[in-house]
Amino acid sequence: MRIIFMGTPDFSVPVLDALVGAGHEIACVYCQPPRPAGRGKKDRPSPVQARAEALGLPVRHPVSLKGAEEQDDFAALNADVAVVVAYGLILPQAVLDAPARGCLNIHASLLPRWRGAAPIHRAIMAGDAETGVCIMQMEAGLDTGPVLLRKATPIGPEETTADLHDRLSEMGAALIIEALARLDDLEPEPQPEAGVTYAQKIDKAEARVDWTQPAEEVDRRIRGLSPFPGAWCEIDGERVKLLASRLVDGAGAPGEVLDEALTIACGSGALRLTRLQRAGKAAQDAGVFLRGRPVAKGTRL
Repeated sequence: MRIIFMGTPDFSVPVLDALVGAGHEIACVYCQPPRPAGRGKKDRPSPVQARAEALGLPVRHPVSLKGAEEQDDFAALNADVAVVVAYGLILPQAVLDAPARGCLNIHASLLPRWRGAAPIHRAIMAGDAETGVCIMQMEAGLDTGPVLLRKATPIGPEETTADLHDRLSEMGAALIIEALARLDDLEPEPQPEAGVTYAQKIDKAEARVDWTQPAEEVDRRIRGLSPFPGAWCEIDGERVKLLASRLVDGAGAPGEVLDEALTIACGSGALRLTRLQRAGKAAQDAGVFLRGRPVAKGTRL
């Protein structure tokens, strides 16, 4: 098929690679414009732009698709279909209608659960037992279109957003290849009204750990916000990111360090911190962290 690919972050790159590997013709790659990054704040291309250019594909990164000129340029590509995954711009109706077979979105949840911006984070933070990927026909609403294909996967008890992000990206890449191969035979399934939830963007204000909550909730927050923005607490006045944890037996005052292995008491139950990051330092497994920055039993976080 002749495809317009629309995506921006790392999550989208395996999908682009899969489309090229399957022999589809990529008419053009659309992504967000380069953004200032790094200490020098120089414009840095998105992961999709960098990968597309490495593959020798034409790239466009308009600030908006609302203008008639941009919409005409899009339509002039004469695509069979647009494949959209974490692109970052709302697609106007003229863009949705331009490809002969419409626009297909790869969404990292089991729709209608977790429509919106942060479905991977929210699934972990809510304690969902499973999540998955849907291939959806796009329409004007936010992730409201009918679903062509879906695939579920369990969420592991110690899985972080980073872990799940990579698994779902690979699943989405495989599922869109299957959907394109079967497009004539797939029956669009309207999303049910029941079970709709919205995955709001992550607010940094959510990241500070409240040790008075049950251990299960604290553990889900730590894993759901890892690696970004990263849940955090203060250890002897120093702000430290908490990037991984597991539930363990234990009890004590909320925030109390129960042993030399960073077992922390919560409002009920306890958890063990397994990966941490000090400001300006690389992330470290707990054992390495403790060699450089011991935390005494009885310390209150």
